[in-house]
Amino acid sequence: MRERNTYSRQCGRDGDHGIALARAIKPFLLVAAATLVSAQLFAATNSDADTRLEEITVTASDLSAGINGIGSVSNLDADELELIRPSHINETLVRIPGVWVSRGSGQEHLTAIRSGVLTGPGACGEFLYLEDGVPIRPAGFCNVNNLFEINHEQATGIEVLRGPAGSSFGGNALHGVINVRQDGGIGNGLSIEGGPFDYYQVRGGLEVAVGEHKLQAKALSTSTNGFRDNTGFGQQKLLLRHAMAVRGWQLDTSFSATLLNQETGGFVLGLDAFEDSELRRSNPNPEAFRDAWSLRLVSNLSRELNNGLTLNLKPYVRRSGLRFLQHFLPGQPLEENDQTSTGLIASVARTLDSGWNYSVGGQVEYLRGALREDQDGPTEGSAFLQATRPEGLHYDYEVDSVLGAAFYNIAGPLTERLSLVHSARVETLNYDYTNLTLTGNTREDGTECGFGGCLYTRPASREDRFTNVAARLGVNYRFSDQAQAYASISTGFRPPQATELYRLQNGQETADLNSEDLRSIELGVSVGHLKVSLYDETTSDLIFRDSEGFNLSNGRTRSQGVEIEWQRSFGARHSVDAVVSYGRHKYDFTVDAALFEQIEDGNDIDTAPRWLGSARWLYSPTNALTSELELVGVGQHFIDAANSAEYEGHVLLNWRGSYQIRDNLEVFGRLLNILDERYAERADFAFGGFRYFPGQPRQLYLGVKYTPGN
Repeated sequence: MRERNTYSRQCGRDGDHGIALARAIKPFLLVAAATLVSAQLFAATNSDADTRLEEITVTASDLSAGINGIGSVSNLDADELELIRPSHINETLVRIPGVWVSRGSGQEHLTAIRSGVLTGPGACGEFLYLEDGVPIRPAGFCNVNNLFEINHEQATGIEVLRGPAGSSFGGNALHGVINVRQDGGIGNGLSIEGGPFDYYQVRGGLEVAVGEHKLQAKALSTSTNGFRDNTGFGQQKLLLRHAMAVRGWQLDTSFSATLLNQETGGFVLGLDAFEDSELRRSNPNPEAFRDAWSLRLVSNLSRELNNGLTLNLKPYVRRSGLRFLQHFLPGQPLEENDQTSTGLIASVARTLDSGWNYSVGGQVEYLRGALREDQDGPTEGSAFLQATRPEGLHYDYEVDSVLGAAFYNIAGPLTERLSLVHSARVETLNYDYTNLTLTGNTREDGTECGFGGCLYTRPASREDRFTNVAARLGVNYRFSDQAQAYASISTGFRPPQATELYRLQNGQETADLNSEDLRSIELGVSVGHLKVSLYDETTSDLIFRDSEGFNLSNGRTRSQGVEIEWQRSFGARHSVDAVVSYGRHKYDFTVDAALFEQIEDGNDIDTAPRWLGSARWLYSPTNALTSELELVGVGQHFIDAANSAEYEGHVLLNWRGSYQIRDNLEVFGRLLNILDERYAERADFAFGGFRYFPGQPRQLYLGVKYTPGN
């Protein structure tokens, strides 16, 4: 495996990812240390009976509370996540209806929530990813593989909200929101797990109470050589948490860090190549890699004010860097990007004696980001490709952005059985873009490319501003304690990402884009063990790339579907749960798009299975033994916009289990793809041919967990 380096413009170009990460982490550790010392000193000087430290409690960041309980929210708790023990986030989110996280190479992934699997430079902006209620990335500077920047493996819960939520959570909450909860404890313990292809994972957790302080640490390290040639990765994640209560304030501060060094595999080419014994294990791009790191420091401060008001403050600081070879492009340029951002979410809330509650708040955020693309060596291929994709610098720019938002939420009973919710948010995002190299589509030295110009354009420095409003209105009717129904109308938005505005192609000098907008009507019913949701969504001002390579925002899509969740226990030893969704996601316009794609009004969006589902049978014959059998299905779907090529779908069978040898010692195992199905994690038809990410073969993982003190 190659020697890896991690890059950050802000951390220096010393070529040593350890030094770079140490420099990046230093200010976070200083702030965290100052917070802890200040809190301890403050507590020591206020220790009399009237100001003694209160019992420490950590409150959950709950998406259901964010929408006042009316909408489609699904939850996975800590026990379920511990049983899953995923080696990829795909293995976890198959349990949520209407959600498909398509697995790429290593830890790479593409997300779909009531949508097709979205690609392109700004597709990551279609979904909002939170950790304890705070976005993990700044608005406008997302990463399509955002979820590998969160320690979801050791989370205390994962919540998924399906549908637009712009009025509650802001930009990028267009199709849905994923919130990874780290609040609460996972207990003390250490586990070691091994599997095929030299897979090893070590994870541990530690919780201690020191005086008035509650401290928590959890960490994991994973490595594998990958089942395909040259597709190994090493990944480390760390989360530190401190909680205390003092003088009426509840203070909860967390610091998280992730590091990924990955050898990346490319598509295997040819019709049904994923079924070929040699092709499915091959890697046409052994030179490809992805190195990434992220750091976040977040505090949550809350207290009760006069008149029943609750004040909540969430200041945060985030940094991240990414360096990867664009092996999927001619010439294989190297991209390096980084960002530093800071912000504050503030709100006041009150619950009245009548049962009505309201909250009012705002958010401010500042970003300093940068992106550089450089090609080391000439492009191979046709004379056209060699002339239009020259070696040297392609892009080099910085972006400063400022976000400001104001919002409110109102909810309460209209009658004994009927309740209403309403929320709205106005948000403004201002970009200040600075081009650090030559403007236009010339080579790095200013000379012209042949065949009409280079296939990239660097726009002149400029500013852009996007202002959006989102609203939501919903009602809920309670028939009984076991049956209720709801209806809601809501909107969402996502402003153009920096890469869509300033990383242009084919001589497009300016990208005059609008924010994407989504409008949704949703109906739902919950009866006993069954939940059903129906939705109708329309997206306007869809951003796409046309046949000339221009970024435009006049596309439209339409989605309609139904989602079903069912869970039932049979005695104390058996439980069954199942989720299934049917959705029709269609283009609502006609255009000749990039890569010779022909989009026709009424065609299915490519890589948008109509059917998705999974089911599980959990059996505990004794208190010490747990066994789960799981069935996962992805339906047939088109893999190009013209709907001329298809993937037939697949069904996988998995098993997971654990056995408690004694109070402090547990063994566990996972047998994935029991039937050794040959399938594709992702299928695509482009450049006139089929290409696939082959699915994982049968895999057996075994591990042991030690829990001291039991």
